[in-house]
Amino acid sequence: MPIAAALAVLGPLGWWWQDSLMPDTYSVMDMGYPDYGGGARVDHATMHHGGAEVTALTGPRDRAADVSITLVARAERIGLPDGRGVAGYTLNHASPGPEIRARQGQLVEVRLVNESVPDGVTLHWHGYDVPNAEDGVAGVTQDAVAPGQSHVYRFVAADAGTYWYHSHQVSHEQVRLGLFGALVVDPPTGAPAAVDRLALVHTYGGRRTIAGRPDETSVAAAPGSTVRVRLVNTDQGTARAWVSGAAFRLVAVDGRDRNAPPPVTGAAIVLPAGGRADVEFAVPDAGGAVRVDVGAGTALVVGPEGAVAPVTPEPKASIDLLSYGTPAPIGFDPATATRRFDYRIGRRFGFLDGRPGLWWTINGKLYPDVPMYMVSTGDVVRMTIANSSGETHPMHLHGHHAVVLSRNGVAATGSPWWTDSLEVADGETYEIAFIADNPGVWVDHCHNLSHAAEGLLAHLAYTGVTTPYRIGSAHNHPE
Repeated sequence: MPIAAALAVLGPLGWWWQDSLMPDTYSVMDMGYPDYGGGARVDHATMHHGGAEVTALTGPRDRAADVSITLVARAERIGLPDGRGVAGYTLNHASPGPEIRARQGQLVEVRLVNESVPDGVTLHWHGYDVPNAEDGVAGVTQDAVAPGQSHVYRFVAADAGTYWYHSHQVSHEQVRLGLFGALVVDPPTGAPAAVDRLALVHTYGGRRTIAGRPDETSVAAAPGSTVRVRLVNTDQGTARAWVSGAAFRLVAVDGRDRNAPPPVTGAAIVLPAGGRADVEFAVPDAGGAVRVDVGAGTALVVGPEGAVAPVTPEPKASIDLLSYGTPAPIGFDPATATRRFDYRIGRRFGFLDGRPGLWWTINGKLYPDVPMYMVSTGDVVRMTIANSSGETHPMHLHGHHAVVLSRNGVAATGSPWWTDSLEVADGETYEIAFIADNPGVWVDHCHNLSHAAEGLLAHLAYTGVTTPYRIGSAHNHPE
């Protein structure tokens, strides 16, 4: 009887363990199951063979670049302004890497050289809806760039706004250890702010920094001048920012302008992992400075030399993007959706590649038995994201911006809330919509990158598009 009882328990566990084991290499096209969201289906064989490969979905190859830069990735210590050094990775001997700045409509060319990152490296253009072959996901849109090799990315800077780039190879380690930088695209015309400051928030060795600098950083600005601060959360957890010394307007989120944003005082800005927020304010005419705080005593102090900014505690209230700003057309009708998907996030015990533990689930299933959301070009897509996992998740869909329709059943009433990095707290349900207008095979995952490495990752694939790349081969490990 004891032996029979043990077999009754261990037998199913052994089967689950065996079933969870991943092959040494595999294609994302073979993962899980296709979910057509109520739309047109495609024969399984057709989905895997024929049609276009992601290798054909490139940026222009027959046009001279307007902005060209070479980024050299290295494994080396990162020097901080306080004299400390932390082990990590750099781009051109720095972390954050160089700011890439272009004007809308220009062609950007980036040559990535891997000098000494042993696991290989890629560059993903976070929030920028590049052609699929330029997306920089190891094993999905390219092979990781091995030491001594290089790779060229080319894309048209079609959308103005604040974005960033980072490695998507062993990303939960490489981003944390410094492989990232900023991409800013300016509109072709229009008067810029007198001061335009980039503020990448990142934690090195336990110290929160802005552009690698802890504590306070002074930014020179004349009294009465308009200042734009581009906040980018490159950490894996949520950040909050607040402004002291002047009212401010939240003018853009995730690279998309807000319509008629009103002035704000006494409220913080929530920055999901991977998210961006552009704030504008005027330096006081009568002297004094403005403080933009990101917590842990780290802030920008903006104003004339020697001016003092008030220090205020972090506000309890936050700007609610569901109602902030004024409504405006979004360019399509979500009520005409041709695909409707569920992305339900949970957690349960099981095996992930043979490892027992408490793992994230998508629609009740463990990775790799997760949905492949199937769309066709021109589809109107609605997706419901529900989180009952016990933790918050910043959800990031590559290649597309989605508009938020509702949260917990409450419809959006403010400026259209376009996002590519959406914080979905435990117990929350969001409904979003987008147009399927960028063919490819796209990752849709949590940007707490450790969560993605633990299975909180699915894909959005266009019918007829396949990838020749394989996870595991050429040392491809995107998360």
